[in-house]
Parts: sequence; C-alpha cells; structure tokens
Amino acid sequence: MKKLAAGVAILFIFLVYSLGIRHQNPIIAKPKSLDNTSPATSTSTGSSTAGTTSSSSSTSSNGSSTVSTTPTPTPTSTGQYKDGTYTGDSYNAYYGNVQVSVTITGGKITSVKFLQYPNTHSTSVYINNQAMPYLQQEAIQAQSSNVQLISGATFTSQAFVQSLQSALTQAK
Repeated sequence: MKKLAAGVAILFIFLVYSLGIRHQNPIIAKPKSLDNTSPATSTSTGSSTAGTTSSSSSTSSNGSSTVSTTPTPTPTSTGQYKDGTYTGDSYNAYYGNVQVSVTITGGKITSVKFLQYPNTHSTSVYINNQAMPYLQQEAIQAQSSNVQLISGATFTSQAFVQSLQSALTQAK
C-alpha cells in the first residue's frame, strides 16, 4: 500500500512540475529593436542639386555672345507610400496573433513594430525574440511585405507578412 501511495504522489508531483514548466515565461532579454525607444533612422543615397542651373554660351558671327540658362529639374524624393503610421490587421499565427504597425517617412518604410505576437508559451517567446528583428529588418530593406520567411517561425512570419501587407495597403 505504501508503494502505491508513493507512486501516485511521485506521478502527481511530476504532472504538476511539467505543467508549471510549460507555462513559465523564461527570462530572456528583449532585443534592442523591440524596445521602440530609439528613433528610427533612415539613410538616403544620392545627391540633390536643388536650384542649380546650367548655362551655355555661344558666339555669333558678328562677335557678340549670348548666354542662355535653363533650369535643371530638382530631383524629388517621393516613395510609393503616404507618410504616417499605419496599423495592420491582426492575423492568426497558430500560437497567438500577430499585428504590426508600420511608420512611413518620405514615402519609405522607416520602422516596423510588433503590436501583438505569440508570447504565451516559453518556446514561442524564445523563437519570436529571435525572428522578429529579422522580419523587421527585411521589411525595411525590401520596402514591401515581400520578405523571406524565417525557418522555425513560419506561422509568425506568414502572419507578419499578412499584417504588414494590410498596413501598407492603407499607406498607398
């Protein structure tokens, strides 16, 4: 009888322990890109020649010269999106929902922030803390929702693309 009671007690302790571990949030440092405390920076390439003019001179057969100036068009930096911050729809990523917010400055994507992501299981937190910075970086580099999916975070990646596309549709 004592062996049976000891066996049941050990089984009960094991069951309680395993349930507790599964729902325990690990202590993982949040990546810097998820802090949202540093302002988004963007770099621009190219040079601007605002207000420059080109001039040419010619000499006629009687010795007089004439100078003509023609304005050179000023290049404008217009992107494919309207400036502002847009929030995408929330999409199911199996273990939770994914929703993003995208900031457009100068017609270009300057930052992408996660508003929701799967974070109820320790494994989801671990995987998403690694995948989310890559997804954000890919979206900014691609300037669209056409990003590479992250292996191991497939559901999160797919939901990210859908939410980002929803936000970018509003920005057009």
